[in-house]
Amino acid sequence: MSINSIAIVGFYGILVAMKISQKGLYALQAMMMLGRRYSQGAIRIRDIAYEEALPEKFLELILLELKNARIVESVRGAKGGYQLRRPPSEIRLSEIIRLIDGPLAPFGDAEQLRSLIDSDAEHRALYKVFLDVRNAAARILEHTTLADILDGKGGEPAKSGKRRKKKGEESSVLPMVVHGNREPGQR
Repeated sequence: MSINSIAIVGFYGILVAMKISQKGLYALQAMMMLGRRYSQGAIRIRDIAYEEALPEKFLELILLELKNARIVESVRGAKGGYQLRRPPSEIRLSEIIRLIDGPLAPFGDAEQLRSLIDSDAEHRALYKVFLDVRNAAARILEHTTLADILDGKGGEPAKSGKRRKKKGEESSVLPMVVHGNREPGQR
């Protein structure tokens, strides 16, 4: 049985992929802007589009989806626009990504991976790694709120007791290699 095609990103020699569409990125950017301005009331689509450099017509469709999912609400009138229905601390990134892009998915849904693990003995170990990566990514997105990324915590475990990086200190995160393209000197 052959391995299903997956958009692949190399990281530490492990295969990892995160599928977030441009629409998903636009939704996250718009939500971040609404989160930054949470206490200021409704923001016009035109202002969101301008400040975040997003296409206004596309943003309208995205905000309508978010409104239908009851994540944002619209306000009519001269001071109208869109605003968050809940505080940024109550809106999880997983909720936004699932709405716009479907399953939290480096590798599709977990059920599909479990099925591959059961049916493809030759590649079982590989699919188990993919499932572990998928579960780790899902956990991070489930536990990261809009408020977390507005505070600059993005994906850090809440009150983990770990030492925070000091200003100017080197980051321990390594660059990712996208679609197999490697930077010069990288293995």
